[in-house]
Amino acid sequence: MSVTLITGANKGIGLETARQLVDLGYVVYLGARDLGRGEKAAAEVGARAVQLDVTDEASVASALAAIDSAEQRLDVLVHNAGVLETGLDGPAALRSFDTNAVGIVRVTQAALPLLRRSDDANVVTVSSSAGSFWAVTNPERPEFGLPLAVYSASKAAASMLTLQYAKAEPGIRFNAVEPGTTATDMTAAFGVGRTPQESARVVVRLATSGPGGPTGGLFDEAGALPW
Repeated sequence: MSVTLITGANKGIGLETARQLVDLGYVVYLGARDLGRGEKAAAEVGARAVQLDVTDEASVASALAAIDSAEQRLDVLVHNAGVLETGLDGPAALRSFDTNAVGIVRVTQAALPLLRRSDDANVVTVSSSAGSFWAVTNPERPEFGLPLAVYSASKAAASMLTLQYAKAEPGIRFNAVEPGTTATDMTAAFGVGRTPQESARVVVRLATSGPGGPTGGLFDEAGALPW
C-alpha cells in the first residue's frame, strides 16, 4: 500500500484528498497544525493524524520522523497547506510566503530521505493558476483581474519550487496542480467555488499518476497549463 502525507489536511481540499486516497487503499497521514482537529478529521476518513505545522521546523521534523519510524518510506507527498492573504503589506507577504512557499521547502527537505526509499515517489503541490504569468497576463482568464498580489506571488514561487525539485530529483515526480476555484474556509469571503470533493479529484489524479507519469508541470483538470 502506498504511504501518503498530506499537509493542511484536516479540512477542505486536503481532507477530501485524504478521503479519496483512503478509498483507493492508500495509507494516509493527515497533517494538521492542531492535533486534536487532525485526529477528529482522520477518524472521519480512515486516515492517521500527525501534528504538522509547515511554518515550524521542529514540527515538520517530528512529523516526518514519526512517519519514518512507522513506515520507513513515503510514496506520495501532497503539499496542500496554504493561506490566502488579501492584504498588500510586509506582514501579509511574510505570512503568505512562509506557508505557501517556504513551507514547501521545509517539508520537502525533511521528506526527501523517505521519498528516495520509495519505488514510485510522487510529490504534488496544490498551487494555483493565480501564480501563472500566462494566466495573469491573459485578459480572457479570470486571474487577469484577481487583486491578490502576495497570494499570486507566493503561488508562483510554489510552482517554481516544483519545477526546480523536478530537475534536481529525477527519480521523484514533482508536479503542481490548479485544483479549480473551491468553496473552502479560505475562500469564504469571496463566496465562490465548487465543492472540495470535486477539486480533490484533480489532486488525486496527479497523486495516483503512477510510474511514467508527468513531472515538472503545472496541471488543471483539463491538462497542462503554461507557467
